Amino acid sequence: MRTNLFRNIFYSFCWLFLVFTISCQKEKGTDLRKPPGTGPDPNTETNFTNPILSSGPDPWVIKQGEYYYYTHTLGNRIGLAKTKAVSRLSQSPLNTVWTPPAGTSYSTNLWAPELHFINGKWYIYFAADDTRDINHRLYVLENTAADPTTGEWVFKGKIADTSDKWAIDGTVLEYNGQLYFIWSGWRGENDPGIQQLYIARMTNPWTLEGTRAMLSEPTYAWEKNGLVNEGPQILKNSSGRVFLVYSASGCWTDDYALGMLTLKEGGNPLIPGDWTKSPNPVFKTKPASNAFGPGHNSFFKSPDGKEDWLIYHANSVAKQGCGDTRNPRIQPFTWNADGTPNLGEPVSTGSPIPRPSGEVQ
Repeated sequence: MRTNLFRNIFYSFCWLFLVFTISCQKEKGTDLRKPPGTGPDPNTETNFTNPILSSGPDPWVIKQGEYYYYTHTLGNRIGLAKTKAVSRLSQSPLNTVWTPPAGTSYSTNLWAPELHFINGKWYIYFAADDTRDINHRLYVLENTAADPTTGEWVFKGKIADTSDKWAIDGTVLEYNGQLYFIWSGWRGENDPGIQQLYIARMTNPWTLEGTRAMLSEPTYAWEKNGLVNEGPQILKNSSGRVFLVYSASGCWTDDYALGMLTLKEGGNPLIPGDWTKSPNPVFKTKPASNAFGPGHNSFFKSPDGKEDWLIYHANSVAKQGCGDTRNPRIQPFTWNADGTPNLGEPVSTGSPIPRPSGEVQ
């Protein structure tokens, strides 16, 4: 009898403790219906913090319909994530969509893939080599599926101008009904750590016409800690004016920063003199924000189309270089009165940022 009495007292105490714990959790706002680790409801939380992933060099985002597709450098394969909310990218898996066969000129060191939707089909541009950096070239994949995370990715081959020199970081400019390809390359046959930006006309999404023209090389002091211009990205304002934002100085330095070229109105993208380089970086390291070597960016619109956003990678600690410590971050940017973009400065890691307009339902 005494044992049963003690057992009943013990069970009663446990029941009261459970009720008390649940009441306290409810007062703190914890949703007990969610499994542990799922975090806040993505449709009601209004803020996010950077970085949006713990790792992700060379981030790229493109919006098609109501979905965003994201990729970054994985090195040995290409992966895509699909989401309606870039600020909640960590909740969307980066699934492998293509792995190169072994023993080819494009089997290793796959860098900076970009996904483009051209003439009703999807294309991925990426750099790769055969384990020797001197052999880095750019290649193209094609997918006819409406959703690039499905369907078959077909290897279209190498994309190169007639010089066929070292090349990485390819992107596409659509201008006045014509396609142009812009990339970072070497002037000579073996110029490691010395890179310029080049452009050539495209006859189709996987073929270039003629020889390349050099658009930019490091000329200002802030571009010369490592003589590098790379990661070209196209940005257009509401009137169609064309800007080319690129990364300058070596990614292995904290001086890695964003520079900008502006195409004159009515200009010819193939004529270097029709582009003007800004004398100062448009986005650079800010130690107080834990943003070192911010660069290799891309751009996207908010879900409702009302806001312009920048995505870029940076290291959270000084002198971490070009490794997987580079993490992707996003933040909105504005436009100056003269129609040029104002990218601002890196927002501090951990600081609340309102989510892109239209994300919160």
